[in-house]
Amino acid sequence: MTAPPRKAPRLLARAAQTATAATAVADVFRALELREHTVPHLVSQQDEPPQDSILGTQIFIWLMTLSAVLFLMWLARARRNALQLSPEAEVPTGGWVTWAWFVPLVNLFVPLQHVLAIGRASSPVWDRKRDTTLVGLWWAGWVGHGLALTAVAQISPGSMAGLVVAEVLMAAAAVLLILVIERITALQSAAPDRPAPVPTLAEV
Repeated sequence: MTAPPRKAPRLLARAAQTATAATAVADVFRALELREHTVPHLVSQQDEPPQDSILGTQIFIWLMTLSAVLFLMWLARARRNALQLSPEAEVPTGGWVTWAWFVPLVNLFVPLQHVLAIGRASSPVWDRKRDTTLVGLWWAGWVGHGLALTAVAQISPGSMAGLVVAEVLMAAAAVLLILVIERITALQSAAPDRPAPVPTLAEV
């Protein structure tokens, strides 16, 4: 049985990049709304939180979910392409490349290794210094954003300084992820197709 033809996931890449950018913008507005409604002199006397704050959070959650789904779809397609381009390369299995993101503690470092493995297998021109640094900076921003949010929630809820740090890291991680997606997709688009194996006499 022949493998399905390789196709660089450009459409998925563009969709994931757009959703990532929209999520980063929505997160800024969500954080500003959260800050506004936690400042003591602006807090409403009502028991229920303001509707605009709820709406901002809901929009962020919807966009975050969409961007995560699109990114994982792109990553799965990129993994298949990388395996076709470099059958001998060590790339994650189809299921593990997705589920590693949902396992506590494991999701702090294994997905990073998966993206690096897919990038290396995508093209021999993968730059171990420049491209690996790009992926590493994205991951540092993403993990740092999560740690910053946790610290703000535990130590100083509503802290403007904490929210600024978290949002800067979120924006940086979003921009870097867009670049990571673009780099791997471009490498796979430019990579030459592997020649089809010549059938043996037994297969003729």
